[in-house]
Amino acid sequence: MNWLTGSTTEILTALKAEVKLAQEDNQEIEEQVRQIIQQVIQNGDKALKNYSKKFDQVELKDLFISKETIDLGYKRVEDEVIKALEAAKENIVSYHQKQKQHDFMDTEKPGVLRGQLVLPLARVGVYVPGGTAAYPSSVLMNVLPAKIAGVEEIIMVTPPSVDGIPDVILAAAKIAGVDKIFQVGGAQSIAALAYGTETVPKVDKIVGPGNIYVATAKKQVFGTVGIDMIAGPSEIGIIADETANPAYIAADLLSQAEHDTLARAILVTDSNQLAERVEKEIYRQLETLPRKEIAKQAIENHGMIIIASTVAAMFTIMNEIAPEHLEVQLLDPISYLHEIKNAGSIFLGDYASEPVGDYFSGTNHVLPTSGTAKFYSPLGVYDFVKYSQVTYYTKEALAQAKDAIALLARKEGLEAHARAVEYRFK
Repeated sequence: MNWLTGSTTEILTALKAEVKLAQEDNQEIEEQVRQIIQQVIQNGDKALKNYSKKFDQVELKDLFISKETIDLGYKRVEDEVIKALEAAKENIVSYHQKQKQHDFMDTEKPGVLRGQLVLPLARVGVYVPGGTAAYPSSVLMNVLPAKIAGVEEIIMVTPPSVDGIPDVILAAAKIAGVDKIFQVGGAQSIAALAYGTETVPKVDKIVGPGNIYVATAKKQVFGTVGIDMIAGPSEIGIIADETANPAYIAADLLSQAEHDTLARAILVTDSNQLAERVEKEIYRQLETLPRKEIAKQAIENHGMIIIASTVAAMFTIMNEIAPEHLEVQLLDPISYLHEIKNAGSIFLGDYASEPVGDYFSGTNHVLPTSGTAKFYSPLGVYDFVKYSQVTYYTKEALAQAKDAIALLARKEGLEAHARAVEYRFK
């Protein structure tokens, strides 16, 4: 792992330089994605099938996954897996139901009614990654908040494979309540959801994590449709002192490192001794990991141990990193909650291991990455609604306000605005 020491100011300067380098656009990928989107706009389903053959080595007759195929996939999944998915669903629903927002109306002044309507989106597209692993948990995390919000139709896309869509993905989709599934992935699937094809319907918003091509495509179609966020590689930050267990910390750092060779695993501590023990433990645990090569590359290229001078400095540094996942492994971790300013999802104490949030606690695992926790939030019910404002005035109420309105309108040089109010009293 890479070690970073020095004063808090020196550490923050080094981190800012690293973030700036990481956030530079890859112009080659930007152009490749732009061309893919144009091909899908021009050629629709034909382009999707051509890209599936080129990128996934799969020749598709049908993009649509039938209900019969979904039901068969569900039946082939082991009972204990179905029970685990149902238990996770129960926790996700119970947590996200508390995020539901409601209309309001007020009548604070005579003759005036003001309000806000909370309206669900009509159709949402959910991207579920394929490739090196299957992620049924991502199906639940993206679809269930949309269902709670009242979205009318949920369209799922996921990359095809020679062996078909994994049964566990189909089972998760059935459990979560997906309306339609299409076997198409990559930037081409994002283009299909944004613009529509002969088979894939156009959606209002696209959510879900993906690789750099998917993230770039989401960025390029934003404005035509809404998106949840532009997600980068997974990351975990851990704040720990000398009382923490180095084996726990190493295991949690590796839990994110195994996602991707670009994943970031960062320990911030004020204990050199703990840092040395964690690094040693990481390499010991790596030896028996099935995804050893991926995790090892991530740890060696993007893993970091930062030595801070004080507990306060640890939080200052981690707030600058603004990690996707943040673990606090200090004595009485709850007492430090308000020291945290920037983090996607927070895990307090030795036993709130990050995978608890990935799979089971009910909190969402679609989270802001690459420092965007400074201004983005985890995926939630609020991502699947929009708001409309409501205004009603009686003639008497407008008469009280008309002179102030006209004055402000003329101050801005907008005479028609002023007259629009005044004409009602001529």
